Amino acid sequence: MLVDQRRSDAASPGRHRVTVLGSFSITRDGTPVPLGSDVGRLVAYLAVHRGRQRRADLAGDVWPGLTAALARHLLDEALASVDAVADAAGLLDMGPLLALHPDVSVDLDEAMALVRELAGAPGRAPEDPLGGADLLRADILPGWTAAWLAVERERFRQIRLNALEELSGVLSAHDRHDEAVALAEEAVRTAPSRDSARRALIEAHLAQGGIAEAVAQYDEYQELLRCSVGAPSAFGLDGLLPPAPAWPVLRVRQPMPRMTPPRALARTGRARRFVTGGSTPGTVR
Repeated sequence: MLVDQRRSDAASPGRHRVTVLGSFSITRDGTPVPLGSDVGRLVAYLAVHRGRQRRADLAGDVWPGLTAALARHLLDEALASVDAVADAAGLLDMGPLLALHPDVSVDLDEAMALVRELAGAPGRAPEDPLGGADLLRADILPGWTAAWLAVERERFRQIRLNALEELSGVLSAHDRHDEAVALAEEAVRTAPSRDSARRALIEAHLAQGGIAEAVAQYDEYQELLRCSVGAPSAFGLDGLLPPAPAWPVLRVRQPMPRMTPPRALARTGRARRFVTGGSTPGTVR
């Protein structure tokens, strides 16, 4: 229900929308709003920090390394640019303290609302988990190098990974195994060396009865750790799998090459040793 409400709000006529998950955009009624790069930096900052901001602090964070006077000048120019674009009317809440207008929808807000919804109803499976999880598939502004962004990006990354893992477990408990596997796979794609993500995926496969898939994930993770840190996991993932020697036989093995029978070799006139140190058929050692 909450997912449907978010989609309805995003499509409401006359409203601005700002996206910061995966990529940055400013639109009004689905049409991009033409604003410069300095305005983009300002709007991105306000989208991630939804509270009202003091102008001096805002200018210093968005344009670091400059004098306070120059940073404030760039802020004033950016605000003037917003005023000059008709489609940007209503984007910012102007005043002594700056913020995005309350009616502006932001995808990061929707993602955090989804996380709070899941936390507020532990153990309850949403009707459309994959649709809602679209909001949890990307980091905040990947590729941007602004100093103010690093902490917020990592904070949201941990939040979304925890949410994906938790939701995967809930769906497995409700026998919605395909969806549980898909969400756990998304967590593993985001953080391949994250132990809890691999655990969530292994548990989802096992709940579905996919022991071979679970073993394959275990082996892949162990090999990743050997290559990256020189040692396998010490976090007890072995305990998730059936006891040895039942499960090692499930590992993928390369098929043995087919060998030509001795009689066929004799007919073709070719000679071949089948045992190291043995004699060639038809000869005396």
